[in-house]
Formats: sequence, structure tokens, C-alpha cells
Amino acid sequence: MGQANPCPIFSYHCINFTYLTSAAKKIVSYLLKAGILIVAAWFIYRQFSKKNNDLKEFEHLASHLSVTKVVATMALVVLLMFVNWFLEALKWRYVTKTLIDITLWEAVEAVFCGLTWAVTTPNRVGEYGGRVMFLPNRKRIPGIFAMSVGSFSQGTVTNVLGALSIIWFVTNYIHTSSWVPTGIMILGVILAAGQLIIYFHISWVVSLFDSVPFIKKYHRFFAIMGQYKTHELLKTMSFSVARYATFSLQYFLVFEMLIPQIPVFSMFMMLMLFFLISSIVPSLDLFDIGVRGFTASHLFIYITDQKFAIIAGVSSIWLINLFIPAILGSLFVFKLKFFDRNA
Repeated sequence: MGQANPCPIFSYHCINFTYLTSAAKKIVSYLLKAGILIVAAWFIYRQFSKKNNDLKEFEHLASHLSVTKVVATMALVVLLMFVNWFLEALKWRYVTKTLIDITLWEAVEAVFCGLTWAVTTPNRVGEYGGRVMFLPNRKRIPGIFAMSVGSFSQGTVTNVLGALSIIWFVTNYIHTSSWVPTGIMILGVILAAGQLIIYFHISWVVSLFDSVPFIKKYHRFFAIMGQYKTHELLKTMSFSVARYATFSLQYFLVFEMLIPQIPVFSMFMMLMLFFLISSIVPSLDLFDIGVRGFTASHLFIYITDQKFAIIAGVSSIWLINLFIPAILGSLFVFKLKFFDRNA
């Protein structure tokens, strides 16, 4: 007897099973998106609803200022926030160009959605996930390593300028005859030079990873970091420098409004040190406002006695630069495709 043909009922069940699997993926996808929005909304609500003395102090300070000046200054700070994240979108699009060609609008969506994820995770690691979910499935892991190059670029700018600010700080405010200030200055120069050397020779880091057996098997991913040419790394860093200048200008505008007598050069040098310390201290963005306020108040006391003005200024910029984009990014969360980006 010949082999019987497959049962039509079997074929029907296969089709039905496929349909159910697809439906389940869609349900899980929607649940994940809804979960992200709920968690992000809760974090944002908690930050705005709880009693915050720093923000109250800012309201008190602002009440003694010209309404026109406050509105104009804060409007410009908000505008610079959009400039800041637009520059980050340009950088994201540039570092991913070797993987896939995305439009500028897709890059903007990815950056803002990443910020929505970032507010709920330690040291904003969720930002990686939020961005790469806008890439096709097979490009997501490589996208993480491409984003690492952009983050490393931003970190290099922060660390190098921060090292210079340490030298300035030690020279001006650490008055002792011991070898400690000199040692700190030498260490700052070494760290700044070392960071630049490593950044422009990322391939060395990749080679180092290849020497570790359990890491070597992931060479195809780490190799993505080492494929950028010097001119590409320079352009990536130019975006980072432009971002650094943008949010530095935000702080200048707010401090100039609140404390017009503050020395400008000293303020920028202290800002560079503040950015360095803020990037090193582990934190969750929900509580970062307290960490930043505490750090700033203890640094800027060397150049001004207006402690609450500093805390209020730092708090307001932090809210503008992170939570407004996080709220806007929630609009793009439902555009994520967790399972069906097969391109």
C-alpha cells in the first residue's frame, strides 16, 4: 500500500497553531509596551508628585526674578534640550550607518523612546534596549555595540574635560605642600591621554577581548566596535562635543539668571568637574535629581554661597533634559515591534 497523504485536519491544526502563535506574540508585544508605559509613567509621577524641597526653592527664587527673563531663559533651555537630543539622534544614525540605513526621523524616535526606557533602569542602561528595538531583529545586538561607540565617545569628552577640571580644581583649591595635589594632576593627565588613545584605537580593545576564551566566541559583535575609521570616530566625537557644549550652555543660562554674579570661567570649570562626577556615580534616574543636587551643592560652594540656587538650577535642567523627552518618548513606545522586525 502506498503512503497515505497527510491528513487535512493535520494541516488545519498546523495553520491554526501558527495563527495562535502569531496572536500570542502580538498579545505579549502589546503587554510589554503597556508595561513599559505604566512603569515609566509611575516613575515620572512619583518624581513630580513627591515633596521636593529643591523644586520649591527654585519656585521661591523664580518669584523674585523678572517673569519675562524667567520665561525667556527657560524657553531657550527647553529649545536647547531639543537641540541636545537632535544631536544625539544624528550621532545614533551615524554610528549605525554601517549596519543599516535609517532615516533621521527613525533615529529621533529611537532616541526619545530610549529615554522613556532609561528613567526606569540603573545608569540608564534601558536606553540601549529602547533604541535597538527600532532596528530589525538581526541588527539589534550589533546595534548595542554600535551605540557603545557613541556612548564611549560621549564618555571620552566628559572624562577628558573632567580631568582638565580636576587639574584646575587642585591648583586653585587644594593648598597643601604634600605630594597629593601633584599626584592627582599627573593622574588626571594620564587618564585624559589614556582615554583618547583608547577611543581612537578601539580595535586594541577588541584584540584584548579576543584573548579571553569565553569572550572570543562573540568576536563578530565586538568587531563592530573596531571597524570605525579614525575620521568616523572624529565625526562621532564632534557630535559628542556639540552635545556637551549644548547642555553646558543650558547650565550657563540658568545660573546666569539665578546667580548673575557667578564667575563665568570658574563656573564652566566646575561644571566640567560636576559632569565627570555625575557620570561616575551609579544612580537610578528617578533619584538622580537628589544625587546631582547634592554633588553640585558641594562643588559650587567653592565659587558661590548660593547653595539653593545651584540645587534649584541643576534640578530644573535635569527635569527638562530627561523627563520631558521621556514623556515624549512614550508616544513612540507602541511603534516598537518586539517579534516581527524581520528585515
